[in-house]
Amino acid sequence: MILDDKKYLKTYKFEPVSGARPQNMVILLHGLGSNGQDLISLAPFFAKSLPNTIFLSPDAPFPCDMAPFGHQWFSLQDRDPAKILAGAEAAHPILAAYITAQMAAYDLPASKVALVGFSQGTMMSLYTAPRFQEALAGVLGYSGALVGAEGLGDKDIHEVPIHLIHGTADDVVPFSQMSVAENTLQGHEFPVTTLACHGLGHSIDGDGIDSGTAFLSKALMP
Repeated sequence: MILDDKKYLKTYKFEPVSGARPQNMVILLHGLGSNGQDLISLAPFFAKSLPNTIFLSPDAPFPCDMAPFGHQWFSLQDRDPAKILAGAEAAHPILAAYITAQMAAYDLPASKVALVGFSQGTMMSLYTAPRFQEALAGVLGYSGALVGAEGLGDKDIHEVPIHLIHGTADDVVPFSQMSVAENTLQGHEFPVTTLACHGLGHSIDGDGIDSGTAFLSKALMP
C-alpha cells in the first residue's frame, strides 16, 4: 500500500502480518537514486519474526540529481566530507519530522521505533537516530558510512543500539567504512555490533537479512 499525503513523504507500507494493531515500527530508508518501494521488499522477511510490526518505507524528499529517476536524501555529486555533512544536516529535520508524525499516527513511543538504512539511507539513519528528540530502539545499517562523527560527543546525543552489515566486496561504499563507523561509535559508548558479508558487493544477502532480523527482534522486543 502507498501513502501519499502532502504532509508526509510518499510512503510504501507493509502492515503487521498478525493483523493486530502495530506494537512496533520499522522505518526503512533507501539509498541514492532509489525509492521507498525498493526497501519495503525486505519487510516480509523481517515480519516473520516481527508479526506485530508495521514497516514504512518513504521516498527520500529530493529528486536524484545524478539520474533521471529516483530520489535522494542529499546530493553526492560533490563527495567532499563537508558537503556530505551539510546535506545530512539539511535532510535531518525532514526525516525527524517524518518519524515524529508516524509515531503520532500509530501511537507508538520512540522506544518501539527502529530505523533500517541502505547506503545513503544508512548515513541518514546514523546521523538522525542519535540526534532524535527521544531514544529510538536502534539502527540497522546496510552498506553505509558514518556522517557527523564530530557531534557524537554532544550532551543531547542518544547512544542507541546499532548493527552494521557490509559486503567485503562493496565497490560503492568501501567495506572499510564499517570499521570506521564501528570504532567511532564505540568510542562514544554506542553499543555496536557488525557483520561482514564475505564476497558481497553493494547489496543485501540472506545472511544480512537473518542477522538484521535478529537485531531488530532484540531491539524492538527485548
